Amino acid sequence: MTAQSVRRVLVLAVSALLPVTAHAASFDWQKYKGQTIEVLVDNNPIGQIIAKNADAFEKLTGITLKVDIFTEQQMRQRLVTVLDANSDQIDVYMTLPSREGEQFSKAGWYTDLTPMTSDAGPSYNFKGLSPALLKAATIDGKLTSIPMNIEGPVLYYRQDILKKCDVAVPATMADLEVAAQKIKACDPSITPFVSRGLRDALPYTYSVFFHNMGGQYIVNGKSGLCSPQGLKALKLYGELLKNYGPLGVVNYSFYQISSLYRDGRAAMAFESSNELSDMMQGGTRLGDTGIALLPPGPGGSHPTTIGWGLAMSPYSTHKGAAWYLIQWATSPEIQAQNEVAGIAAPRAAIAKDPAVQAWLAAEPVRTQWQHAISALATSGNSDVGYPIVDNPESRQYIGDAVDNVILGSQTPADACSAADGSLNTLIAKDGG
Repeated sequence: MTAQSVRRVLVLAVSALLPVTAHAASFDWQKYKGQTIEVLVDNNPIGQIIAKNADAFEKLTGITLKVDIFTEQQMRQRLVTVLDANSDQIDVYMTLPSREGEQFSKAGWYTDLTPMTSDAGPSYNFKGLSPALLKAATIDGKLTSIPMNIEGPVLYYRQDILKKCDVAVPATMADLEVAAQKIKACDPSITPFVSRGLRDALPYTYSVFFHNMGGQYIVNGKSGLCSPQGLKALKLYGELLKNYGPLGVVNYSFYQISSLYRDGRAAMAFESSNELSDMMQGGTRLGDTGIALLPPGPGGSHPTTIGWGLAMSPYSTHKGAAWYLIQWATSPEIQAQNEVAGIAAPRAAIAKDPAVQAWLAAEPVRTQWQHAISALATSGNSDVGYPIVDNPESRQYIGDAVDNVILGSQTPADACSAADGSLNTLIAKDGG
């Protein structure tokens, strides 16, 4: 995919929230007028918000903003190439501290934003950001990024299909397979259950199954993927997608899942809370969708909860302008707009904004979504893959194991055993 520089203003019902008049009176947004900065973003709903609002940022600050937007895998490839070359080409970039935080910190690829937080506009309210997400973004005492959102996988389900097939909303993990079986028998034209199958993307959704089943990725310094709990999670997730998922599900990530569900071709979809706007696009699913957390398992309920952040390259030669972009994109005004675009804000106060409350009340599914978000914020687990420097590589081994079960090329025990050897090597390399 070719990178695009997108400059379109996002028109939302709460567009009145965009002007930062409270800042303007006492904060010089034009301080870096005439400078040009480049931001690298993922082509997900969060990155699209920045891209679509680029004109508004340029008008406010006089800073020319180049937005490069890629699919997630391509974004990471480009980012690592640029940072590894000590290039100043990218000033600001999206990052997932839960994924590459330790790795990027060790490589020296983050600018510590701590000193800059005291140089924000008066209405920025840094302390209003989620303490848990700020803690997750702080590595070795350095603030690596500012949270842009709070998210986690949730279960989107078709209330009309469940009713037609006499299926109750799953109350336990075991109920998921029972529900899928009944839906398949009731309406073979519908995919009963879909979640991520793409190797590098699936640990985001799979980790909820793993933790709810009672699994822990590292136990006594060794990989826990093959624990009894881990094997049960691997079997359930793999066989749900093998027997009740769409053809080619091993190539599915958020884009394909949202499209399948939005088009009415799936009864249950376990996917990111960020995908609300795409799932509901066009309005067809607004009246028939329910949202809940994945039901608890023997280990309880441990939803994956993470947040994208905006980080600054240490090689940027325009750090002042770069900080202006970060604080603008993570401001209460922009995050209130994000909320009504289905991107949950990492500020609890945003849910109390009158415009946000009106948006939530307009559709029952949005209220269910907000309830799920609140649960994510209070009971979430950010261990997506192994909590080690080589976290991205650990996800590949998890993905390989799950995909082998989905494809039927290995039993859960064999798939897990093959992965565990490589995972134990990574853990030992990290110091156990």
